[in-house]
Amino acid sequence: MTVSDGSTLRGPQTDWHLAAFNIARAKFETDDDRMAPFMNALERINKLGDESPGAVWRHSTDDGDSTSVRMFEDPLILINYTIWESVESLQNYTYKTDHVQFLKRRREWFEPVEDLPVLVLWWTPAGTIPTLEQARTKLLHLRDNGPTSEAFTFREPFAPPTI
Repeated sequence: MTVSDGSTLRGPQTDWHLAAFNIARAKFETDDDRMAPFMNALERINKLGDESPGAVWRHSTDDGDSTSVRMFEDPLILINYTIWESVESLQNYTYKTDHVQFLKRRREWFEPVEDLPVLVLWWTPAGTIPTLEQARTKLLHLRDNGPTSEAFTFREPFAPPTI
């Protein structure tokens, strides 16, 4: 299925998909040698995610990832934005593939982001891709309101709407 931004959704189409927007504050600029292990693995880890069961869509620029996108006042905050078939499919990719090795090493490259959650999840109608600004708004909603059916986390997930 092709969506409004011209990209193609993968996987079976259900009524709802899970949007996942996460941020990380890099300790160094992305071209710093200390970021090289992360940056050099990004293409492989993104490909692993793209090919994982339940992966539907991943935001990327012409560079093939989203590391050049700046959405916050802090220029070291990097983003990642994906759509999945379910919470379980995203959890499987996150914690049961080689991705987890980089998650365990995150403190080498990233530091805590003050005053913002690092991950927000929400349900979106299948076939739609919320804008980056909508994703940012969901993150701020989670910060301001805690987990709700509008914006939640792995620790406190909500079921898809039953409309």
